[in-house]
Amino acid sequence: MSHSHSSAPAIYTQVDVTAGSAHPSSAGHSGVEQTELLREVLAAQDRTNEILEELVNIMATSHKQRLQELHQWKNANPRLANSCREAAEALSRVQVEYLERMTEEINDTAEDMTYGEFTLNEFVDRFGPRLAHLNGVIQVLAQLSSAAPQPQS
Repeated sequence: MSHSHSSAPAIYTQVDVTAGSAHPSSAGHSGVEQTELLREVLAAQDRTNEILEELVNIMATSHKQRLQELHQWKNANPRLANSCREAAEALSRVQVEYLERMTEEINDTAEDMTYGEFTLNEFVDRFGPRLAHLNGVIQVLAQLSSAAPQPQS
């Protein structure tokens, strides 16, 4: 950080950490230097906190806007929102059956998957994409439904 392009003072400086000091005046100078370093660290931490607060505010605003848009959509389309809820519930039941078949497959072939890369790859190819897409569809339907999304079992 010796080639700083900004006018701000450098955050990192050299601190003497040897066992003893030859001159008593250098110990006082070192203490001042350490105090200044701690002030700079504190200022940097304060700036980081300010940035994090701004980020949280931006994300909260975006989330509130999305919730408001969903609420407006649900009010404008109550019948479709109810259909989405029913579809999400039906797909959740399908998902439970799918997970039961998948876990049976895992329990039956766990040893083969542990030692055989082909068996593991076949399992992931067969179950992974379908499960990911099913989860995505259920989430969308749950968000658009008239009732609050319920946790999946």
